[in-house]
Amino acid sequence: MFPIRDHNPSGQTPFVTLALIAVNVLVFLGFFLGRNDFQLQELFFQWGLVPARIMAGHSYETVVTSMFLHAGWLHLAGNMLFLWIFGDNLEEEMGHFGFLLFYLAAGLAAAGLQTLADTGSRLPMVGASGAIAGVMGGYLLLFPRAKVDVLFIFLIFFRIFAVPAWIVLGLWFGIQIFAGLSTPSDAGGVAYWAHAGGFVAGLVLTLPAWLRRGAGDYWQATRGRPPHPASDFEAARSNIPLVPRRRK
Repeated sequence: MFPIRDHNPSGQTPFVTLALIAVNVLVFLGFFLGRNDFQLQELFFQWGLVPARIMAGHSYETVVTSMFLHAGWLHLAGNMLFLWIFGDNLEEEMGHFGFLLFYLAAGLAAAGLQTLADTGSRLPMVGASGAIAGVMGGYLLLFPRAKVDVLFIFLIFFRIFAVPAWIVLGLWFGIQIFAGLSTPSDAGGVAYWAHAGGFVAGLVLTLPAWLRRGAGDYWQATRGRPPHPASDFEAARSNIPLVPRRRK
């Protein structure tokens, strides 16, 4: 199950969302081009967030720099897709500058929870997923019934379903909690607690805006969706032909 788009294009140009995507891509290219694996590891340890260093009282700048680093093409592409899907509507509601502050604050909260989850870890954490998880949390609170197209893959067949945002994002959050509880904190890999921390921070940071708009009354007025016309996309599945079996 993989979100690929929502049905709610922004009513304005999401300058900050586009700028964040551009910065992440440019930083990735600047890091990866012309460097071997050993050099990349050195850079990740220098600019990635290492909980043990933070707890020792230094390298605080890595709380921010780590948010703009990615470990590979798929890591970058997945994060930027999620930011593009969910960021534009939230930026429209919060304003450009407000959204930028929100994004950075969610990223800081994500880094904080990941650090507290394993204070002695010397493994560098990199990626924008904590901040983007905050965007997803804010999107869930403001637009729980927005349609999100999700790609389901069944072996060689695929199909796209339009699913309410509260199901997609709620399930995603549940997976992060389950994986965080079941994965040893020193195992490396995915920073599940950064995802969970960013998501909760996004919900909390968006709460004042939701309350100012009338809370439940806002949901009723907008039907839980961004307050402008939605786009309709046709669901589709693969056109791979079935191969007939030869009769004996």
